[in-house]
Amino acid sequence: MTNGKGAVLLIVEDDREMRSLLCDEFCGMGYQLREARDGDEAFLSVLQSVPDAILTDLRMPAGGDDYVSRLRTVAPQCPIVVMTAFGDARLKAQVLKAGANAYFDKPVHIAELKNCVQQLLNHGPGAEGR
Repeated sequence: MTNGKGAVLLIVEDDREMRSLLCDEFCGMGYQLREARDGDEAFLSVLQSVPDAILTDLRMPAGGDDYVSRLRTVAPQCPIVVMTAFGDARLKAQVLKAGANAYFDKPVHIAELKNCVQQLLNHGPGAEGR
């Protein structure tokens, strides 16, 4: 795994302001960023080139737990971190079963999110769901 410097992070978020905030935060850590506005755009991006990690919203166009499953089929080793404002314990279990490595409820604590992504990049996709 990579330590973050130069790692490619795909940020998938349909809310432009949230996507911009996430990009600003992770850019400052030395990541190379790619962006997608929805699940379909993210899937096509991953098909073209698998990033080192994926940070994605869940409830967006072409999102959901089957979207996470689709990502997992084309990027089996890539860490996937999911965020949602509309989650509960059942959804968290579904998303982790679908292949996400970590799950965060919104509003997200940026420091925890950054730490999680860094740990996954340093230690691989075997990290526990949050």
